[in-house]
Amino acid sequence: MLSTLDKILLEQVAGLHDVPQGAYNIRRNGEAAGRRTTANIDIVSKTDRAGIDIIVKPHTRGESVHIPVIVSAEGLHDVVYNTFEIGENADVLIVAGCGIHNSGSRKTEHDGIHEFFIRCGAHVRYVEKHYGQGDGTGDKVLNPKTILHLEPGAVAELELVQIRGVDSTRRDTEVALDDGAKLVVTERLLTDGVQEAYSNICIDMQGGGASAQIISRSVARGQSRQDFAFDLIGRGACRGHIQCDAIIMDQATVISTPRISAHHADAQLIHEAAIGRLETQQLLKLQSIGLTPQQAEETILQGFLR
Repeated sequence: MLSTLDKILLEQVAGLHDVPQGAYNIRRNGEAAGRRTTANIDIVSKTDRAGIDIIVKPHTRGESVHIPVIVSAEGLHDVVYNTFEIGENADVLIVAGCGIHNSGSRKTEHDGIHEFFIRCGAHVRYVEKHYGQGDGTGDKVLNPKTILHLEPGAVAELELVQIRGVDSTRRDTEVALDDGAKLVVTERLLTDGVQEAYSNICIDMQGGGASAQIISRSVARGQSRQDFAFDLIGRGACRGHIQCDAIIMDQATVISTPRISAHHADAQLIHEAAIGRLETQQLLKLQSIGLTPQQAEETILQGFLR
């Protein structure tokens, strides 16, 4: 039975008001809180460590898997390793993410490692949202690691979002693309106060005809710090594009470190980065139609991170 607090966290990280339709696995405070499989999607607990195997049969279409994590136990350090086997020519939506509520004085942390094997011609849309809340003094820490192996012709779309309330995060994303594989990553990140966020994305385009697009947008407020490291590698006739845009406010710090390396004459790699403040003209325009300075600022930030 899910509590009211559980449902609030589920709504924030997975858009759920209750138990989802289709296949799902809900993890609460380090333990299973509910699971459902379907004829085409199986979920099996690992026997050698904490975590699950998600197996999607070949040619599965129009189905989804929800695997949210909710943590409300003060002082818990939860570590989970999930493996995804996506059969050839399957097309699925996977919704993950973690919400932490910490009202105590001790650190609460969730480290989630997700490894994907996306077979030939398969298409995966993966949505991962992180959120923290609670009026305690203990830190809320989330450290996700996502590893993807894309076979020829496979497609992966990743939406990686940190909504708010996370005191510290280290986000590692590693992707290897075979011939004709395609990757699209959209990252959105918000920090405030003295929060810290580190994001490392490494894309290795190993096959000819592979392509990768990474769009990272962030807002840094207060005295928070954001540190981004991008590594884009082209080993064949491939195309890669990284776009990193950040809005910096107050006394925050944003660092973006690009690295692109070509090992083939037909590798086309581009990196763009921009860090700047809110435009005064935009703020004044919104205030002229009746918004307060705070409302105008929030409207611009929401639009930027959408």
